[in-house]
Amino acid sequence: MKRILFVCTGNTCRSPMAEAMLRRMAALRGITVAVRSAGISTIDGLPVSAHAVETLRQRDIDHKSTSLALTGEAVGWADIILTMTSNHKRGLLQWYPEAVDKTYTLKEYANRDAQVLADIEELERLYSEMQMKQALGQQLTSQERNRLLELERKIPSFDIVDPFGGSLSIYNSSASEIEDALVKLLDKLSKR
Repeated sequence: MKRILFVCTGNTCRSPMAEAMLRRMAALRGITVAVRSAGISTIDGLPVSAHAVETLRQRDIDHKSTSLALTGEAVGWADIILTMTSNHKRGLLQWYPEAVDKTYTLKEYANRDAQVLADIEELERLYSEMQMKQALGQQLTSQERNRLLELERKIPSFDIVDPFGGSLSIYNSSASEIEDALVKLLDKLSKR
């Protein structure tokens, strides 16, 4: 059984929707998963957005949790950590660098394009080199910097739009993005 942690900013919109949707979709397909969600910039106990609850209700999914702040315990518990944006992923990895081998954006993890995945791996290596060089007071070479910029332009966005403060239709659009990625995630999990 895979333990999956979804992460967004406040844990009141996208990650709770992803948690509830995956739990339901996995059960319908007979796939056993343990699912949690958390926020990188929240406090425990905030209510899930009313539009998120309504979006789930329209999909016949009940969800009654409150926000949880991301903790080291949750990171350690998870086999796979799926963030809603690349900024969430970078923020999480700054606090928990030991999670690098199990942290992805949801869309990145669901992606099956081998070339895109190879480009992401190269880009992440360049980011790591850049951070290491900055810590040592050095800079990337112009060739490395140009390659980094080229990869950033080439790789598609793996971010799920933040519906916070938006209309119900924006929440539904965000939930549809999440749902599409979850179908691919479940396909991937069922092949293991």
